[in-house]
Amino acid sequence: MTSKSIIVKDLAELYESIGLPSDAVDSSSGFTIHYLQDTFKKFPYKSIPFRPNYFSFLFVKNAYGKYTIDDKGFDINPRTVYFTNPGNYRVFEWQKITNTCLITFNESYLKEHVHADTYNHFSFLLTETVEPRTLSIEQFEDIENLYKLIHKEYLSNTPFKNEVIGNLMVVLLLKIKEYFFQNYNPIYEGNRSSQIVKTFKRNLEDHFRNLVKGTEEKQLRVQDYANLQFLHVNYLSTVISSKTGKSISTWISEKTITEAKVMLLNQKLSIKEIANKLGFLESSHFSNYFKKHTSESPAKYRKTYFN
Repeated sequence: MTSKSIIVKDLAELYESIGLPSDAVDSSSGFTIHYLQDTFKKFPYKSIPFRPNYFSFLFVKNAYGKYTIDDKGFDINPRTVYFTNPGNYRVFEWQKITNTCLITFNESYLKEHVHADTYNHFSFLLTETVEPRTLSIEQFEDIENLYKLIHKEYLSNTPFKNEVIGNLMVVLLLKIKEYFFQNYNPIYEGNRSSQIVKTFKRNLEDHFRNLVKGTEEKQLRVQDYANLQFLHVNYLSTVISSKTGKSISTWISEKTITEAKVMLLNQKLSIKEIANKLGFLESSHFSNYFKKHTSESPAKYRKTYFN
């Protein structure tokens, strides 16, 4: 099942892959919000299997269909809220859409515009698979008022657009935490593989936080992450790849680049200091690594951003 799924870096790439119009979803900032009734016109509709490299919140005010996440299927009904994170295998089916809003964002956007320590405040973002929640009318109205404001700002061209969206996203995440995850135990994931993935993501996040703080100096290897869970390295690698569609080394490299991009926005930090914080012995090694994964040097990325 999972071997036939495609991996997409953002929503625009997904829509282009399945032949849907993507003009309403500018993914260049790492964030999108749009109403699905403006995109889906013919029903029933069933997507191809895919693995997104982004987070998503689906706010179903009035629609019907089915969502498959990994090996679990969920019915889509009015006032349902869905959350999914990067890497999950999924398929969506629509029978009818009257009013449904979708928000997607990547980790870089979270770090740059929402909160630098997002995962500590909103640990549910690391959750492997979350069952959808149907909210009360009053609760859904609260959420709807927020995503309407975010959508309005997304369509604007104000100079502080991403800062405003980032602050509104903090409020939205707090409301989702209150309504959606208040009684949720993020430790329990339902099966052993999901627990392993959850723990790996947490270990990855904690390690990079310590690197940035300076309490650790060297990046962990794949073997080190296996040792933290007392697992054979091959077993951990198999679980992570099969559950998320990405290898451990890819998770590490993407995390490294995300943290590097965030630190490059701090002009008080030199390239050399950033390289040292991320565990690189030489700044030239860091520059080559960054260019390999982004096609531009750290200096050019910084210059382009501030221009």
